[in-house]
This record gives sequence, C-alpha cells and structure tokens, in this order.
Amino acid sequence: MKKPRYPFGTITITEKTKKLMKRILDTGMVSGGKHVREFENRFAELIGTKEAIALSSGTDADALALAVFYDFGAQRNDEIIVPALSFAATGNAVLQSGFKPVFVDIERKTLNVDPSRIEERITEKTRAIMPVHLMGKPAEMDEINKIAKKYNLYVIEDAAEAQSALYKGKNIGTLGDMSAFSLYIAHIISTIEGGIITTNNSEFAEILRSLRAHGRACKCKTCVLNVNSRYCSKRFKYNTDVRFIFERIGFSAKMNELEAAVGLGYLGIYPEIFKKRKQNFLYIREKFRKFTPYLVTINPKPYEEMAPYAFPIILQEGTKFTRDELVAYLEKNGIDTRSLFLSMPTQCPGFKFLGYKLGDFPEAEYIGNNGLHIGVHQDITKEHIDYFIALVEKFLEEYQ
Repeated sequence: MKKPRYPFGTITITEKTKKLMKRILDTGMVSGGKHVREFENRFAELIGTKEAIALSSGTDADALALAVFYDFGAQRNDEIIVPALSFAATGNAVLQSGFKPVFVDIERKTLNVDPSRIEERITEKTRAIMPVHLMGKPAEMDEINKIAKKYNLYVIEDAAEAQSALYKGKNIGTLGDMSAFSLYIAHIISTIEGGIITTNNSEFAEILRSLRAHGRACKCKTCVLNVNSRYCSKRFKYNTDVRFIFERIGFSAKMNELEAAVGLGYLGIYPEIFKKRKQNFLYIREKFRKFTPYLVTINPKPYEEMAPYAFPIILQEGTKFTRDELVAYLEKNGIDTRSLFLSMPTQCPGFKFLGYKLGDFPEAEYIGNNGLHIGVHQDITKEHIDYFIALVEKFLEEYQ
C-alpha cells in the first residue's frame, strides 16, 4: 500500500499575498493599517455583519469579546457559561478576561453544549453564555438564545472552527451579540495566526478597537494617523495625545499588515477552498459509514450545514481497542491526527484549581478519552482519503 503523508493542516499563500507582502515590506508600514481594515470589511461582508474587528488570535477574540461587558456593569469574577468540552483556549480566555468559567456538559452526538443543562448553572453572577460550535457543528442557538433572553444574558459564539457553517439558513457568526473566530493555519480562512470578532453592535465594535490597543481612547474604525499619517482633529481632544489616554484595562491584541495580506489572499480564493474542503468532508463521511459498529462521527441536523473544518472520529463504547492504539497505528502510517480535545475542568490540569473532579462531566470526559480528528483541508485528495479508509479497515480486521 502506497503511503502518502496525510497532514492535519495546511496554509495557502497565494501569489496575490506574496506580491502584497512585498509591497507592504517595501513601504515599512507593517503594523495594523489599511490592509487590516480591508480584511475586516471583507470578512464582515462574508459573514453578514456590520462590524468585524481583527485581532492577534482566536483566544484573544474570545477574551476581548467578554471584556466588552465591563463597560456595561460586569464585575471581575462574574460567571460565563461554557461547554466542558473545547480546546483549552475557550476556558483560558474566560480566565484571562477576569471572569470565572462555569462549565456545562455536552451532548455526545453533537459535541456541543447540552442546552437542557444550562439553566441549572445560571446564578445571579452569570453574565453570558459562550457556546462553542465544535468541529464546525452549529450549537443549538435557538434554545441558547431563548435561555439568554429569559435571564438577560449576553451570547458570544465561539466560532473558532465554524467559518462557513449555517444554522437554520443563517451564518454562524450572526447569531449572538458577538462571535469569535480563529484564523489559525488549520482553519478555512487563515492569517497564519489571528482572530476576528463579528458583531452588529457598533458600540461593542468601538470598545473592541480600544481593548485590542491597551484600552486606549483612540478607537476610530479607520485611523487616519495609522493609515495615512494625516492630521487627526481628535488627537488632542483631551488636551493631550488621545493615543495615550487609556479608558479601560485593555490587551495588546492587534493584527498586523502581513497577517492581513494572508487573509486577503484567502478571501480571494475562499469559494474554491470551501468547495474542496466540503467535497473532502462529504467523501470521507460517506466512506466512513461502514465503520459504525466501532467508530462514528457527528452529523449535521436537517437545518444545519457543518463547516468542513476537520473530520471527527469517536470510538463506540465496548470496542476492544483504545483511541490511543488507533492513533498510534495511524501516525505510524503517515496520518496526522489530533485529540478531540478534553473536558477542560476535569482532564486539563491547568483548571484543577477550580475544584471540579473527574466524573463531573461524563460526556465531555468520554470524548476526551475516545475522540480524535483528522484534516479535510484543500491539500487533501481522494487518494489520501482512500488510503486512510484502507488503513482503518486493516486496523479493525485485527479486532473482529
């Protein structure tokens, strides 16, 4: 059997990006400027929101979206409801923004937060619900928004892996007060590193532009000083340089021009990337059905379209092999895999101080022990997928 290398992720650097990077480097104007603004405007247009605020990472996108609420009465150590299962960045961002994560178990068949368990975790200190569209699978946003409205809570979509996903005909990224996307290498749209927040609330957007720059009072959507080095009539409105007036506790989380150039290249070929990734996702899902007695994946509901971010795999209960045995076999044969994350509060030692114990989140913990995922990106071919399917068949033969 031929052994093609099957990488988890990829990066597409277009010729347009290379030429744009050269122009940027030639000017020496490499910090966030007109190309970041262009990327923000085009990303907002793609998602269907009024505003998009580009940042240095998807984790910062989560953290800054939460930090907005301090302007509206939130206090340090107020509570944010999040699913127990996610990449650690979700929990990290809550803590980094000064809040306390309150975890809720997930539904095994969706990998997403179980809406029926949310209300029991709400207290007078709860300020927001932050569902995660894990593996590009939309969370049940109607139910979540209904709960949020009942208790007067904000909703932030953690849409890190969900670029292009649809829920009841609406784009993921338009269904909460704000949505946080990751633009990391493995994602459908990338800026190498990077993140971006979408919102229809212009006041939130203005606060976010302040927060990403240390909380400074200089927060116009387009900065004439930064883009064109022109005179700014607002610069000395406080009798000193507005760039050195800090209205709130902020972050250093700006995107630079070179990262924006990569993102603009992606937006230029987004339809082709999405088409290829979706073809790969559907092809591998169809081929994978035969393994159902041993291995399953997650599937969209009739009113959803999953983002083709990656292909999740979950061991069925009672299998005679472990996730790690399967992973070792795949890795030895050139298939690059990733764990399907962990129960943050009970399987990630960094969260131990919060006081949760193993067994508190059985569904998330099951996935933490029995889940993995592989790539479906634009550099994957049918040859790669057929090779992967043949490997799984051969592995399972040993356990029948």
